[in-house]
Amino acid sequence: MNKVKRMIHGFVKYRYLLSELVKKGIVLKYRRSYLGIIWTLLEPFLNMLVLTFVFGTLFGNSDRAYPVYILSGRLLYSCFSQATKASLRSIRANSGMINKVYVPKYLYPLSGVLYSYVIFLFSLVVLVAVALFLGVWPTWHLLLAFIPLVLLLLFSLGIGMILATMGVFFRDMEYLWDVALTLLMYLCAIFYYPDQFVAAGKGWVLNGNPLYCIIALFRSCIYGTALDPFQLGYASLWCIATLIAGTFIFYRKQDKFVLYI
Repeated sequence: MNKVKRMIHGFVKYRYLLSELVKKGIVLKYRRSYLGIIWTLLEPFLNMLVLTFVFGTLFGNSDRAYPVYILSGRLLYSCFSQATKASLRSIRANSGMINKVYVPKYLYPLSGVLYSYVIFLFSLVVLVAVALFLGVWPTWHLLLAFIPLVLLLLFSLGIGMILATMGVFFRDMEYLWDVALTLLMYLCAIFYYPDQFVAAGKGWVLNGNPLYCIIALFRSCIYGTALDPFQLGYASLWCIATLIAGTFIFYRKQDKFVLYI
């Protein structure tokens, strides 16, 4: 309980530093880009066009709303991927500051998740525009979209805290996580419909993936269907469990960071 109080106190005390770290992350991401923040909107749109052409046109998918399906999955997966990779590198990337001045170390992985999440929220503008253009009109279910979006943030932070800790002691973790993310991408049904897995009796492969459940919940809000109770409960349990585990592991090991960075 005391650790939670100290964490909250530190968050309030260093909130200005956290905001500056988030701004710094966004600026560094686009500092060498001519398009700057516009690339946040252009990149997911171009990816959607490529995936729609490959998995839609070439494979004979005639669903008019297929680009919305792809984009909704791709945006959430990209947010998770970028947030966790930013967290994984956060401690070593800020080793100079950590060795010179004391600030709560959890601010670094937290800022990595937050700036990736802010960029993701900006990119949702593309999803809204594409959905309206293709006739996927909003319903009252869209009001529930904050649920999967909050779950995505919590899950990214929980996994990010674990990776940030492991990344200090195991330098190869960054490469291993890239491989894991590639596998995870194919288990999130980003560019194929889950019916194919269910028909083959492999639906448990998708439903066992908490990130897929979050994506599926978000798609339900977009398409105006009810949230699946199992996916909601399962994803929520994973988010809480990883956040608790990540915080515990990070706090247990943070005093040893200076010996390895």
